[in-house]
Order: sequence, then structure tokens, then C-alpha cells
Amino acid sequence: MLGAFPGWLLFLGALAALAATLPSGAFHPEHAAFWFTLGVIGIWRYSLGAVHFLRGLYFLKVVFPRARSRADAAGPDAAPSQVYLLITSFRIDAATTAAVYRAAIREASASRVPATIVASIVEMADEQLIKLLWETMAPPAHVQLRIVRVAGTGKRDALAQGFRAISRDVPAEDALVAVIDGDTVLDPGVIERASPFFKLQPRLGALTTNEFCEVHGSAVMREWHRLRFAQRHLNMCSMALSHRVLTLTGRMSIFRACIVTNPEFIRDVQEDALDHWRLGYFRFLTGDDKSSWYSLMRLGWDTWYVPDASITTVEHPPDRSFVRASRKLMFRWYGNSLRQNSRATRLGVRRLGAFTMYVLLDQRISMWTSLLGLSVALLSAVLNGPALLHAYVLWICSSRTVLTLLLAAGGHRIGPAFPLLLYYNQIVGSLMKIKVMFHLDRQSWTRQKTTLSRDQSRLQAALNQWSSNAMLAASASLFLALCISLV
Repeated sequence: MLGAFPGWLLFLGALAALAATLPSGAFHPEHAAFWFTLGVIGIWRYSLGAVHFLRGLYFLKVVFPRARSRADAAGPDAAPSQVYLLITSFRIDAATTAAVYRAAIREASASRVPATIVASIVEMADEQLIKLLWETMAPPAHVQLRIVRVAGTGKRDALAQGFRAISRDVPAEDALVAVIDGDTVLDPGVIERASPFFKLQPRLGALTTNEFCEVHGSAVMREWHRLRFAQRHLNMCSMALSHRVLTLTGRMSIFRACIVTNPEFIRDVQEDALDHWRLGYFRFLTGDDKSSWYSLMRLGWDTWYVPDASITTVEHPPDRSFVRASRKLMFRWYGNSLRQNSRATRLGVRRLGAFTMYVLLDQRISMWTSLLGLSVALLSAVLNGPALLHAYVLWICSSRTVLTLLLAAGGHRIGPAFPLLLYYNQIVGSLMKIKVMFHLDRQSWTRQKTTLSRDQSRLQAALNQWSSNAMLAASASLFLALCISLV
């Protein structure tokens, strides 16, 4: 799984040069406090990472192969009576839309059970393209197409309209619904490989699958997305061990039809909102996958992950600049997670499980602890000279190289840019999490340029903005004071 061999040689050569030029004074006894602080932070942060890694490997190599054997042995008895493929499309280029629906029609045609493709779309051009593909591919009689035209008011409304269209069919108790994003290409056999587990796990409400990507952007953006999906794969495996994956990925997840046709679930997805003590009441614009996950947790269902069934997402970065594009994406992703975090933990250990509860609580802390090492290193360099900063850079490069090699155990390709991108995600990602934590009401789609409109006075909006910035500044000051005390 090692790619770009010349790049690895260059990176490892730079790492060797860093080690060879390390000043001898970096490990002087007078710097013991610095290394102790760095060690404590490292043990704390890497312990959770090690637990995730070991849990993920155990699920991937032991637990899931046994589950796959049971599914294969069950054969047609584990198949659902009917499958729906709900696809939401809005402002996606024609080439991507064609690839998405071509793959969906292919999967539905290969299905051994009746299949219905529900296209929840806004624009007439999409409808014409879908109908042209349908006529060209001429799917068999057990495959049907249903087009649901919706207003361009957001993905949540499009999903809700699609769910209601399915509910009018009154699907069978064991029917399944694959919820697919408009830029997601189903890999061959993904529905057939994922669907048997619903029969084998009566409490399973929904599952998601492995994900790969086709990125229309720069080389560094492609590597950044590949890193994200490699990390996602092992983390999903780890959480699946507890039957509590933390998100039902909006790109493609499969639900029981009895869930998506439940009016309570539809309301949770379409009208999800937060009543914040300081920012007031506001609806969620993005993060429908987090809303569906929270709804299933609240309703008492399990969630799971199928690592040998996959999809390919077509990624169009929101900006040509890697830094700007990655920051925009991080702000949306982390905002979705943090808006759900506080109320999810209120569900309690009995509903979530001890490990899931710990992971959710750690999300609130890790944004600060991930910045401690760099902050202490910079302060120590100012007070004691550059030797400690040199040693810190060597430590970061070495440790991230090891972490990158561990990611290869999940089966995703790794590259020589991964160690640096891991650290970029740690620092820039933490900064974005901190920012969004104090601005939970700020939301926008990166592709559709849609923003949240709130019915509030200018005074209230100004007070919200001022209080958010004031709390952010106060928290940053306390963090800086802590870092100074550790030097």
C-alpha cells in the first residue's frame, strides 16, 4: 500500500537530516519539564488513538469476517423483500450526475429483489438526463424509477420529500432504503453485500460503508481526501465494534424502510434544530447525516459499518487554494459534529455505551490538547532557544510517519504527504473546531453557497457575534496561561 516511492525517499531523507542535525542540548536536564509535559500529552492523546487502532483491527480482521461468513451462509434468506435507492441531486455537474445514476441503475438491475430508484431533484435538466439514461440502459422489469421534484430549499427538505414518497408505498417491514448523495457512485455489489446484515442483526437500524474518492483538485487536495478516508475507515471499524458508528455518512447509508418512513424520524431530519443558551434557537442547515444518527440513537437502534462494501465519491473542492478549501470543509464537518455533541451525550451511557460516551466527551477536549504540544514547544523555544523546537519537529515527523504506516493496515493506500497532512489536520483542524465551537450558529454549504437565514434583529445578531468572540478570546487566554505555566 506504499505509493509514490520517490516521495517517500525524499521525506525519509529530510527526516534523517533532521535527526543528524539535532542539537545535543535538546536533551539537557534543564529541559526535563518540557519533555515531561510533551510525554504526558503524548500518552494521553496516543492512548485513545491506540485503542481505536486495536479495536479497528480486531473488528476488521476478526469480528467482521465472522459476520461476513454468517451473511454468506444465510444466502437469499437474508435478502430484503425490496430495496429503495433515494438519490438527492442539486447543482451537481452533468458528468457526475450521469455517473451516479448509471451506477444506481446498474446496482438496481443486479438486485435479486424489486428495486425502486427515487430521484429527489430540483432542476428539469437533471430529470431529462435521468430519463435519457433510463431509456438507454433499459433496466429489467423489477426496477422502477420515481422522480420527486422539490424546491431548492436544501438537502434536508429533499430527503424529507423522498422519505414521504417512499412511505406512500407502505413498504414491507424488511424493506431497505439506501440514501445516496448526488455525487456518490455506488461500487459494484455494494447494496447486495451490505443488506444481509439487517436480517442477521434485529436491532440494526442503519449502516454505512467504506469510502474512496475521486478528487477534481490539486495533488495535495487528493492526498488530503485520501488521508481522511483512510482515517475514517479505521475509526468506523472501531466504533462498529460497539454497534455505535458516530455518523451515518450522508454520501451513502442504508436504513430500514420502517425507520425512514417514521414521521418522527422524518421530522428529526428535516427540522432538526438547537436551542442554545446563548445563541438562541436555530435550525440546522447542514449535517443531515448527524441528525439521522442522533435520531436512531434516541429511538434505540444500533448503527454499523461494512468495510468490504464501498462507494466512490466525486469531490469538487470549494476553492482552488488547498488551505482555503480545507478550512471551509473542516468548518462544515466539525460544525456538524459539535452541534450534535452536547445533546448526544445527554442520551446517557445506557443508550450510547461507555466507549461511545468517552469518544464524544473527548471531542470537546481534543481540540485544546492537540494544540498543547506545539504551544509549549514554541514558548520553550522563545525562552530556551531553538533546540527544543528542532527536537519537537523531529518528534512530530517521526511519530506521524509511524501513524501513517499504521493506516496502511486498514487497506487504504498511503502516501509520503500523509505525515505532514496528519499534523496539518491536527493543528488547523483544532483551530477550526475551537472557532466553530463558539460560533455554532454559523453554517453554510460549501458547494451550493447556501447560508442559514435567521429571523432575529440586528441587535440580537450583533450580541451573538460579540458574545461568541468574547468567549473565544477568554478561552484562548486561559489556554495560553496554561501553556505558560507548563514551560
